[in-house]
Amino acid sequence: MPGKGKRGKGRGKSRGKKPKKPEVDILSPAAMLNLHCIAHNVADCLQLRGFRWPGAPKGKKGKKKTTATTTQESH
Repeated sequence: MPGKGKRGKGRGKSRGKKPKKPEVDILSPAAMLNLHCIAHNVADCLQLRGFRWPGAPKGKKGKKKTTATTTQESH
């Protein structure tokens, strides 16, 4: 068929093995201190640790950057 070239027998990109992440204890004192600083309530705590429930609101992916900056005038 015209328009179709021959495909080589070469292999595609070789994918390296991803290094496995070590198991992290989410109940360790350091993790609890961090969670205490970032969570607002129990439901937020569970959602941040990956225990979501059906119908949970999805988190925002990032903050919107504003181009205009506001300055406060001091009188």
